[in-house]
Amino acid sequence: MTVRLTVLGNPGHRRVTLFAAAARAAGLPEPAVLPWLDVLRGRYRLPEGGLLRIESPGEEPEVDLLLRGPALGPGYAPTRVEGTAVWYAGVMAALRGLAARPGVRLLGDPEEIAVMFDKRRAHALLTAAGVPVPRALGGEVTGWEHLRERLAAAGLHRVFVKPAHGSSASGVMALEFGPRGQVQATTSVELTDGGLHNSLRVRRYRGEREVAAIVDGLAPDGLHVEQWIPKASQSGRSADLRVVVVAGRATHAVVRTSTQPMTNLHLGGARGSIDQVREAAGPAWPALLETAERAAACFPGSPMVGVDVLPTAGWRRALVGEVNAFGDLLPRLTGLPGGPAEGLDTYGAQLAALTAPSPSSPATTDHQITEPAR
Repeated sequence: MTVRLTVLGNPGHRRVTLFAAAARAAGLPEPAVLPWLDVLRGRYRLPEGGLLRIESPGEEPEVDLLLRGPALGPGYAPTRVEGTAVWYAGVMAALRGLAARPGVRLLGDPEEIAVMFDKRRAHALLTAAGVPVPRALGGEVTGWEHLRERLAAAGLHRVFVKPAHGSSASGVMALEFGPRGQVQATTSVELTDGGLHNSLRVRRYRGEREVAAIVDGLAPDGLHVEQWIPKASQSGRSADLRVVVVAGRATHAVVRTSTQPMTNLHLGGARGSIDQVREAAGPAWPALLETAERAAACFPGSPMVGVDVLPTAGWRRALVGEVNAFGDLLPRLTGLPGGPAEGLDTYGAQLAALTAPSPSSPATTDHQITEPAR
């Protein structure tokens, strides 16, 4: 029996179209699309039967306006960095409402998504599970002066300051203090009279007044502050890994390199060589992947997790920087050689895991999708 898939997403977005292409390639029916905009407005009907895949609500102007517009008021602009707390609350209310509807079968657990989209909660969960993570400041940060005091008390001089509910490095600041207390912040935030705006250009602020304005502007939405770990390098550039874990196995990995502290590709980062990483890591390579799998195991109700792995110098050890509920948008990347998803993209790997027969049942040529464990 073939079960139909529905995607909760933004129609026409490449996340939706790439997943649909993978479904067609796997011989599955074309997935239906449930628009995020309809769900947030409360005006929608769910297709009967089937499974509902949760996709990111990002990169859709009307959705963003609906979520953050009331909080930002007349100064709203899609580039504004603030308003992530109300965005988070709106998204989670919608997902919990969907999960409460009779007969709805979700691919992904909304409560796990809630943890992944709160960097403070995710860090605490990983720490409790023994997954290696950077040291975090913990607790509330009310603003710049409070942050300075707490960092001094903790003896931390180089940290990342992140919006608790942010994504794609929006609002992230690499903050460092010199021996005489001088400050420097590297960030994609553009400080203007109209607020804080996300920019594709990474810039440096060396004036405490400017840095304070950014921190004070972001603090009301919640901040996660963690130690800045010196990462491994490739071809003279700082490097880290995005590892996609599907059904508990590390299936895909991309190397992200940059001359900046943030390695995000849209901020000028570039894909590096996974072969060079495997050579540099040597016998430690399986342990790097295992670190990602250990992080993903903290979210057993999530069929896919994207894990940001921070290798230390020499590629012999790694920490987990973040865990991403929607970390699978990696076009043209196929699975790791010799792995369970070799030759498949991230979406094809997830469909293959869904259609695989359970260990207790005989193999079948029919595309049968098994319901995820709840």
